Amino acid sequence: MGEPAGIGGEIALKAWAQRKAAALAPFLLLDDPARLTALAKIIGLDIPIVAIAKPAEALACFDTALPVLPLKLAAPVTPGQPDAANAPLVIAAIERAVRLTQAGETAAVVTNPIHKAALYGAGFKYPGHTEFVAALCDNADVAMMLAAPQLRVVLVSIHVSLRQAIETLSTDGIVKIARIADAALRRDFGLAKPRLGIAGLNPHAGEAGSMGHEDAAIVAPAVAELRRLGIDAHGPMPPDTMFHAEARQGYDAAICMYHDQGLIPLKTLDFDRGVNVTLGLPIIRTSPDHGTAFDIAGKGLAKPDSLIAALQLAGEMARHRLRG
Repeated sequence: MGEPAGIGGEIALKAWAQRKAAALAPFLLLDDPARLTALAKIIGLDIPIVAIAKPAEALACFDTALPVLPLKLAAPVTPGQPDAANAPLVIAAIERAVRLTQAGETAAVVTNPIHKAALYGAGFKYPGHTEFVAALCDNADVAMMLAAPQLRVVLVSIHVSLRQAIETLSTDGIVKIARIADAALRRDFGLAKPRLGIAGLNPHAGEAGSMGHEDAAIVAPAVAELRRLGIDAHGPMPPDTMFHAEARQGYDAAICMYHDQGLIPLKTLDFDRGVNVTLGLPIIRTSPDHGTAFDIAGKGLAKPDSLIAALQLAGEMARHRLRG
């Protein structure tokens, strides 16, 4: 579901409307059917919605109607205006989606954007989706990947200040994230020998120590350890030259030291089709790489591109796991 007052319902409706053109595998939505019916009318879409009792029923109706496992909202939804009364249901929707996938009733979880501030009063104690889903999966060690057709980036530090990202950077931390990425690229992306480009921290990857010691003291030892473990890792690579088209041909994923180092190039290359992937889970979880967009919610303006890409990637990852 995601945040009901955001664009999650709208882009889900639009994704179903584009299911054939996008070659989407059957999916179902955890949401309130009455809300979706009303929302479809607001944004001018004529989409039949069918309430189902269990996920398997989605297969029979997906071609002709959007299948929904019903959840009952506690309060009416006004687009763009989150209501704390609905926060417990948003949390419950995430947990139910994870449990259904753990049980094998669904192949993957695709999460619509949440509004964390609205959830905190309902007892939500996690920085975001990633940490909550990891906790539901027995506190699995995870990494955040952002993936687009031209680039995959995996982040060593995520939603912390730049100062904290530098202060907490460690060789062990880089190795841990890179190992999770290597394993996921093999299992979920079908790469027999993934190539990892390890970004440096400082300009020019430190320029032999003249622009900072961290690359020689922290990043380079991580690369050496990864290579000792049999992982095809290269670096530290100068961050200002590793994202152009020719350089990207040399690796399958870039391991980036902090949030913006990875997200700026990815969103510049393909803002609309970026997908957030949680690596290291026993289940598959993807998400659109954008927020709730309260400013355009309910106006029919939201693009479903990132959600469609998240659904497509979840399907591809599920197929790789089945083959494995």
